[in-house]
Amino acid sequence: MALLPDSSFPADRPAPAAEQTNEAIRALVDASGQDWSAVEAATYEVLLIEWAAATRGDHDIIEAA
Repeated sequence: MALLPDSSFPADRPAPAAEQTNEAIRALVDASGQDWSAVEAATYEVLLIEWAAATRGDHDIIEAA
């Protein structure tokens, strides 16, 4: 099954959910430094899954995360 881009947003600009998740990832990285706790690592993993799903317009993955 091929994933089609979400046509409601221009191809050169990520969806708002992707932008918000990207900002959350940046904030986590900035606040955590290099030595992450297990909770911080798990939070990063969930945010990364959410960001990837948002960039593809796949909202089912976000619900699972």
